[in-house]
Amino acid sequence: MSILTISILVLLSIVLIVILTSVTKLNAFASLFLVSLFLAVIALPGKNVVEILKQGFGSTMASIGFLIIFGAIIAVVLEKTGGAISIANYILSKTGHSRAASAMGITGFIVGLPIFCDSGYIIMSGLAKSFSTKAKVALPFIAFVLATALYSVHCLTPTHPGALAASGILEANIGMLILLGTLFAIPAALSAFFWVKWHTRKDTYRETESFKDEMQFEGELPSVRLSLLPIVTPLVFIAIGSLLTVLKMSDSNIALKGLAFIGQPIIALMIGVMLSLLLLKNKAIKTVNSVLESAIEKAGPILIVTGAGGMFGLVIKETGVGAYAGEFLLQTGLGLAVPFLIASILKTAQGSSTVAIITAASFIVPMLPALGLDSETGKLLAMISMGAGSMMVSHANDSYFWVVSRFSGISSNTTLKVYSSATIVMGIVTFLCVWIVSFFML
Repeated sequence: MSILTISILVLLSIVLIVILTSVTKLNAFASLFLVSLFLAVIALPGKNVVEILKQGFGSTMASIGFLIIFGAIIAVVLEKTGGAISIANYILSKTGHSRAASAMGITGFIVGLPIFCDSGYIIMSGLAKSFSTKAKVALPFIAFVLATALYSVHCLTPTHPGALAASGILEANIGMLILLGTLFAIPAALSAFFWVKWHTRKDTYRETESFKDEMQFEGELPSVRLSLLPIVTPLVFIAIGSLLTVLKMSDSNIALKGLAFIGQPIIALMIGVMLSLLLLKNKAIKTVNSVLESAIEKAGPILIVTGAGGMFGLVIKETGVGAYAGEFLLQTGLGLAVPFLIASILKTAQGSSTVAIITAASFIVPMLPALGLDSETGKLLAMISMGAGSMMVSHANDSYFWVVSRFSGISSNTTLKVYSSATIVMGIVTFLCVWIVSFFML
């Protein structure tokens, strides 16, 4: 089968998922599984289709499964004890209701520097709902501002695995890259903020009604400090762990090894779960079990859909469409546009920003001299260009897309229209900023 035919099949499969989930309203897992199976059978006749499906589903579960479960437990405890309302009341008292979305975006940007966007969104999704209800602001506005703020730094700063690995491949200066990545993430987050604000200005996006019952709470609210403890503590531990990894100090001595261990997202979130149980007034086993069961029920559908998104992404990756497109673009000699376009195609095709930027870096390394990007500055700008490309497009084959949709309780159709389109705007704006800066730095 020709690569052109496979490319058409991949595009049709993406369109089919969009139609099945948004038009026919078919269950997201069913849509992803059926389309993944259909594409694999037709485009990968010589491969073990079942094994590919299992590997795609399983690898996604291995990477974020525990994070989703632990995050769901923290969210349920904050919801049932009134902790989320307590935090929302405090922050809104400082910022004012009119700036609730801005406060959420700034918080997400800072939180996103040390931790994965998936982890950050899972931890903070309850706050987004609280902000929406308390400030009477459309939930998609608040939720997608949070999602894109976390996403901007996730794709651009080498405290995250994709940018960190790619910077090693290109032998770029990590310290400078952290600084530049953070700076370029600002216009990315701002452009997403205004895009989401404009897109959700209509009353049709006011989905806050579904959370009114969820946010009602009878009784005395817990203190803000105690409510923040299960959120802030994991973030601090993860930040320390990331810093030790970046500075290559995690194996220096026993104390630093211990900090690196508890700084792993899974361990940090588990500690957050234990701290969240302090909010329960009744700490009997029956009460704890009730909370755990509620969280597992909430996490189950999210786990299934997220795993299916990873499965679809691996099937597309196995077709080789992304790699072929990358090799083709390398022959064009378009300078900074080449790393951007390669990462964009890889991201859109297989779903993972981390995979997209690492793969793009591998393609780009031998081409740096020909592209005029073999200087220290050129490598840094090439890295940011790939980071911009790895932002777009986050859609049905990206596990983060489903984390945002399911944890916020917003339909996949709305998420696709607003959030996915915002990731396109973020990628383009970031690349344009890099392109403008290149006139002064190269």
